[in-house]
This record gives sequence, structure tokens and C-alpha cells, in this order.
Amino acid sequence: MIHVGVNGYGTIGKRVADAVAAQPDMRLIGVAKTRPNFEAEAAVRKGYPLYAAIPERADQFRDAGIDLAGEVEDMVMTADVVVDTTPSGVGAANRDLYERYDTPAILQGGEDADAADVSFNARANFDGTAAADADVARVVSCNTTGLSRLLAPLVEEYGVEKARVTLVRRGGDPGQTSRGPINDILPDPVTVPSHHGPDVNTIIPDVDIDTLGVKVPATLMHLHSVNVTLEAEPTADEVRDLLDAESRLFLVPEKTGIDGTGKLKEFAMDTGRPRGDLWENCIWEESISTEGSDLYLFQSIHQESDVIPENIDAIRALLDREDRETSMATTDETLGVGLESLFDGQRQRVVPKRNGDD
Repeated sequence: MIHVGVNGYGTIGKRVADAVAAQPDMRLIGVAKTRPNFEAEAAVRKGYPLYAAIPERADQFRDAGIDLAGEVEDMVMTADVVVDTTPSGVGAANRDLYERYDTPAILQGGEDADAADVSFNARANFDGTAAADADVARVVSCNTTGLSRLLAPLVEEYGVEKARVTLVRRGGDPGQTSRGPINDILPDPVTVPSHHGPDVNTIIPDVDIDTLGVKVPATLMHLHSVNVTLEAEPTADEVRDLLDAESRLFLVPEKTGIDGTGKLKEFAMDTGRPRGDLWENCIWEESISTEGSDLYLFQSIHQESDVIPENIDAIRALLDREDRETSMATTDETLGVGLESLFDGQRQRVVPKRNGDD
């Protein structure tokens, strides 16, 4: 049993904690919070041991009537691995804490690549990442995760000569009231490439990729306009079959009437997904088209949740517990990854599986 601590219990941390709790080979030993807000209360309601991320603020929790299991160092000392889901920059600063107690750690994509020993994506470099020899791994950002999942099978099956991606990025998560723009469309950044292309190269070093970013006043999901020049000339149907076989890619059928990210989120909620999460890349099936060796498609990425399965797989990779196929299959089964529309036949499990469920 792998004893996992989660440092940070916000948008990503609470989802990672739930995912860890669903794994048959993991035990969540606790989560750390900086202050006793509504998310700290949520952790207590779920029975997760709560630790003070900033020891000097421990009295704030007690004054709020919240019992603490200890301070963050207590959690780090007893964990086999810590998943750090703190805000950008904080995770890199926390590395000293993890090294002090010789506890392996997983950082998030908001950190620079050099903050960790290796960058990680389960589909693209689980077996080739040398994560088992690392002390600290970094699960790349939501957009880089989505691009790596898409490009990996294309590279393997056809070879990729060049990838060009325009990322239409949400301005902030639903709860990030301080983020924007409110009524604007911004090149983000105005220079080329955006950071996503170089970040993909920390996962798939040899792929030639250019990325541009645009930030819009939306909160639900990101949207990618993708053009990939392949080294072969497959038909659109052949590409659809290839991508459809990937459990973490969801091909949205035209007949569902899902024409945007709002309906995607509604679909996720209607299926019973916790928080309306979409762990998969959502690729509009009808958008997949080919012109000679050029492939075109649109995909959408749920920034709050697509990295959650990757964090679970990164735990096993970092501790050298499973190979890629076994780990991904376990993660997908327990979380319900592998969303399919009933229009395409029997749907797989789409909600998390509790330990002990058949």
C-alpha cells in the first residue's frame, strides 16, 4: 500500500485526494491546507486527516473548530510520496521540505520544468521517463497533458513532421474571481511560441511543434485548434479509429448535438461525473479531417481535471510500482476514465469506483 500525502487542497488537490482514495493500492494519509476555508471544511467532511501547511497558522484552524492531524512536516515524514498541488512557484520552494525527509514528490505543471528531475505524462513517457530514478517528478500542465496524449499515438502510428496548435485558453477557473479578461480577447503571450510547445518537448523531445495562445473571457474549458503534418497519409476514418482506441481521448459524436464546451460540461454532469469533471481530451469527431498528410481537428481540455489521472500514474511511476499499461488500466477503471457516448454502443464506467466495488 502506497501512503500518499497531498500538499494543497484546492482545485487540483481535492481532485487528486479523491482519486488517491479510490485506488486499491493507495492510502490517503492526509491533506495540507494554508487556512481554514470552505475547502478545509470539505476535507473534514470527507474524513481526510487535515494538516496545517503553514505551521504558524495552526491556531486559525483550532479557532475555527477544526481539529488538525498535525503540521505539514508530520505528513511529509509519514508519506511514501507527496503530491504537491500548491500554487505555481510554491511547489518548487517546497522541494527542500521533501528532500529534508527523503520523501519523493510530484509537482504540477505550473512549475518550471527544471523544478523537477523529470516531466511526466502517462501515455507519452511513462516507461521512458526514468521517473523511477527521480526524486521529484512534474505532471505537465492541463494543455500540455492534452497535447501529449493526442500526439503520442500519432507519432507512434504515422510519425509527425510538424504540429501547429492554437490554444484558446479560458481566462480562469470558475472559482478564480480575480482572473480575467472580463471583456477582451488577448494574445497570451503575444510572442510565438507559447510555453506549451517547449513543454510538450519535455515529454516528447523529438516532435516539432509550434503553439500560439489566446486568452478569452470563459471559465469552463480550453479549446485547441490542431493541425498536424504527418509522415504518412492516413484517411480521416483511420485517424478516428486510432484516436478512439485511446481511453483518455473522448470522440464526441456529431449526433449528440454537443457543439461547445458548455454542453460538454453539461454532458459530464448528466453522466454523474463528480464536479462535472472531464478527465479525457474531448475531440469533436466530425472535426477530424485529412488533406494528404495534414490532419486537422478541434479538441477541448477541462483544465480542472485532465491531469488527475496523470498524477495517480505518476505516483506509481515515481515509486516504480507498475508498468504503464497496468497503472493506466487501474487508474481508468477506478476513476471511470474512458467516457463514451451511448450513441456508439455500451458506455464504460463513467464515475469513480470505490474500493470494494465489483
